[in-house]
Amino acid sequence: MIYIVLILILVGADQLSKYLIDSYMLEGETIPLISNFFHITYVKNRGIAFGMFQGKLDIISIATIIAIVAIAYYLYRERNKLSVVEKMGFIYILAGAIGNMIDRAFRGYVVDMVDFRGIWSYVFNLADVWINMGVVFVLLDQLILRKKRETEEDK
Repeated sequence: MIYIVLILILVGADQLSKYLIDSYMLEGETIPLISNFFHITYVKNRGIAFGMFQGKLDIISIATIIAIVAIAYYLYRERNKLSVVEKMGFIYILAGAIGNMIDRAFRGYVVDMVDFRGIWSYVFNLADVWINMGVVFVLLDQLILRKKRETEEDK
């Protein structure tokens, strides 16, 4: 139950940020928070990460729905076998996928706004952050923590 609540909180934060940007900014408008480094910039993304597959919402949506169902099923089925870090990873990935899918379903595009001009040329959103954090959690568990657990079990 706590995992469902966490997913709802993460999706809620993502959707609130997108609602505020969509309601109070014009597409292309930018607000510099740290000049020439960090801006809030309103972009309508009709593709996926890094602007790929622009205008292919039908293919993207089908793939996203399949991924959401597969991850939710895996998380439910393996819930007693997964470590807390791995569960958190899948929860973050799931929340991010759901957040961007909501945009595609109800807006026809994904609202992006996080603009790190000094280090990155792409604009992204909180759902994208959740997905990346989730991938880091899963990799951390698979590459480091699992080996540590196996080493401790061998002792």
